[in-house]
Amino acid sequence: MEEKRKLISIITPCYNEEGNIYILYDRVKKVLANFPQFDYEHLFIDNYSSDRSREILREIASKDKNIKAIFNARNFGVNRSGWHAFHHVKGDAVISLVADLQDPPEMIAQFLEKWEEGYQIVIGVKHKSKENFLMFGIRKIYYNMLNNISDTDLVKNFTGFGLYDRSFIDITLNLNDPVPYFRGLIPEFGMQRYEINYVQPKRESGKTKQSFTTLYDEAMLGFISHSKFPLRLASFTGYIIALLSLLISLGYLIYKLVYWNEFKLGLAPLVIGVFFFSSIQLIFIGVIGEYVGAIWSQLHLKDRPLVIEKERINF
Repeated sequence: MEEKRKLISIITPCYNEEGNIYILYDRVKKVLANFPQFDYEHLFIDNYSSDRSREILREIASKDKNIKAIFNARNFGVNRSGWHAFHHVKGDAVISLVADLQDPPEMIAQFLEKWEEGYQIVIGVKHKSKENFLMFGIRKIYYNMLNNISDTDLVKNFTGFGLYDRSFIDITLNLNDPVPYFRGLIPEFGMQRYEINYVQPKRESGKTKQSFTTLYDEAMLGFISHSKFPLRLASFTGYIIALLSLLISLGYLIYKLVYWNEFKLGLAPLVIGVFFFSSIQLIFIGVIGEYVGAIWSQLHLKDRPLVIEKERINF
């Protein structure tokens, strides 16, 4: 009896990437041509693009049945859209690959070779980048900070680009979490992993679709998913400030008793103190709000579809 051929699934979320889609498709196809022992499917999930992205995907899919497409009815956000795609691929291994070509498609060959050696997870780690040095520096600081306060040993400079064995995908899909912090699950599950360093190239065309709000949302999701430190920091800060306030008030009292006639307190310390304590309170109310918001999001999405599809191609 002939052994069943293994299927490789590639997932590419996209939004207004008309300048990159065809190039990405062509480069992926060339890489997989060197692995004739595998069948493959390449799923593009379009998050309500307003450019020619959907037209290009229809054209490619009409000529190549390995290409599948899901068109969302509206923009549901990069996390929900990408996670929805994982539910609709059937590969023995699943590769996550963004559409902006900053994750080199040629690395798929290395991923597959290491997977065949027995590694369940093979990921790309960008140790250098040709993008804006300021943004790369900020990201590096964030990854270091998150890793230092996290309950698990997270992978620094890892954005999700990699290959995942079906055994790992099945576990993640059965989580009671509608939109998990996916890149944080890699070290948490402790599966056999191989890391490949690469230099992140510049975007081929177009501009990044990640706004400050999107980046902030992703950053906070990492914090609240893997650490209670921000909540504890609020308590520790409160204790420290209360102690400092007590010491300062005692110092002012003693100074006033000693120099009763000469010492004038004035309003400046009071005004500065009020604004300082108010800002501290607002910061930590916001931190608590992030945790509450995450709980609400889980409950809100638990019994709802991640996205509403408008159209499917080649399913």
